[in-house]
Amino acid sequence: MILGFHHAAISTPNLDRCINFYKDIVGCEEAWSFEWPTGTPEADEMTGLKNSAARAVMLKLGETYLEVFAFSSPAPKQRISTRPVCDHGITHICLLVENLHSEYERMKSAGMLFQSPPLTQDTGYVVYGRDPDGNIIELIEFTDI
Repeated sequence: MILGFHHAAISTPNLDRCINFYKDIVGCEEAWSFEWPTGTPEADEMTGLKNSAARAVMLKLGETYLEVFAFSSPAPKQRISTRPVCDHGITHICLLVENLHSEYERMKSAGMLFQSPPLTQDTGYVVYGRDPDGNIIELIEFTDI
């Protein structure tokens, strides 16, 4: 029986920068961290990679987690930081917020880039922004508009 979502995971070229963004701007807490060296058979089997090595941090926000990896082996391919939301794969992470306009201003003043100002929709407000690696973060607030 599936109980629910536990976490999503992203890979970054700069673990410290990414972790700082999610802790300082988003408000995540570091739950735990781990790493494995090259030549760890279980890690290679799990990831489907050969001679993999990585450091990772599990971040907690509310009751959910975001796992952030920085692979040192094999050499990751660089991703286009402006990857369109229509491309296949995970398109975005959505954060439920109160007072979206205040969060938008706070995050924008901290350096987060947004696609547009907050937009009104039938159920509340929404806006897309990007983390330092270009991953799309949606902010959403449900209201009684």
